[in-house]
Amino acid sequence: MLAGIGLTLVSIWYGQNHGLMPVEASKDAELVDGLFNTMMIVGTAIFLLVEGVILICMFRFRRKPGDTTDGPPIAGNIPLEILWTAIPVVIVLVIGVYSFEVYRIEGGFDPEAANQSPVQVAMLPGTGMSDIMTAPSLNAAPHKGHHHMALGVGGTPEELQTAPDLTVTVLGLQYAWIFTYPDSGVTTGELHVPVDKDVRLIIKAQDVLHAFWLPQFRLKQDAIPGQDAELRFRPSREGEYPIVCAELCGPYHGAMGSKMYVQAPDEFDTWMQQQVASQPNSDQTVAVSDQPALGSPSEDAAYLAPFANQVGIEVDHLQQLHSMHAAL
Repeated sequence: MLAGIGLTLVSIWYGQNHGLMPVEASKDAELVDGLFNTMMIVGTAIFLLVEGVILICMFRFRRKPGDTTDGPPIAGNIPLEILWTAIPVVIVLVIGVYSFEVYRIEGGFDPEAANQSPVQVAMLPGTGMSDIMTAPSLNAAPHKGHHHMALGVGGTPEELQTAPDLTVTVLGLQYAWIFTYPDSGVTTGELHVPVDKDVRLIIKAQDVLHAFWLPQFRLKQDAIPGQDAELRFRPSREGEYPIVCAELCGPYHGAMGSKMYVQAPDEFDTWMQQQVASQPNSDQTVAVSDQPALGSPSEDAAYLAPFANQVGIEVDHLQQLHSMHAAL
């Protein structure tokens, strides 16, 4: 009994103090870390129990000096087999339900939409955007109030029904992220958002598959060519955070990264005013995120050249990327 109490206390302490996760910068991070800590508690308890039994058996049942007899003939123990099969089943079921609940709270599952069958993909006329619909056929026209499942997580079903405080279009291309603020026409190579505000990211890909990953926010979303996705989150901690591409997108995938700056609302407003003042041709810059994939690296470089200074990229770097693509 004392050993069981000690094992439980050690497992709970380590599960809450392992220090393996980066800083929490949103409510979503708290939910994911709660699930991760629970799995660490269970994993630590199982590890200590199994290793403890092995060590005890090594000393308690080791061969005595001079003992050359055989061990007792043990055929098996049915109740023990049932017990150590049932315990993992229960653990997996509990963790599965817990993880699904976290996924549901983050907006990754809409039961109302999922109950509509069949689920199909259709193109919204005149927009170039795809929508996952519950229409009887791909030729069926979208109708007002149709059910759909968005490719995105990070917001509760209730939050997804409300307008966000800030919307940003994220364009992934080899090998950079470009951020466009539709309300102001600002385009930049860094993501700036205000703290404690509801942020919606519309994620696009121009060429190949990318994955927009915010480790400190525990959020990751694929960027799929021709199919928009989104993330919805509320930053809770000011600071500078890395943006990582988590999908192998080419030979220079490891260099594809950017920064996200979570700022106080007044600091964000000041930054936005500075960007608007420095980008007088904002109508032209917004068009970056609406262009289809251009195809060859030379076409991409030529198209992006006029916007290079606005997003913090040197024109020479675009030429270098073109040269490296040509060499490959």
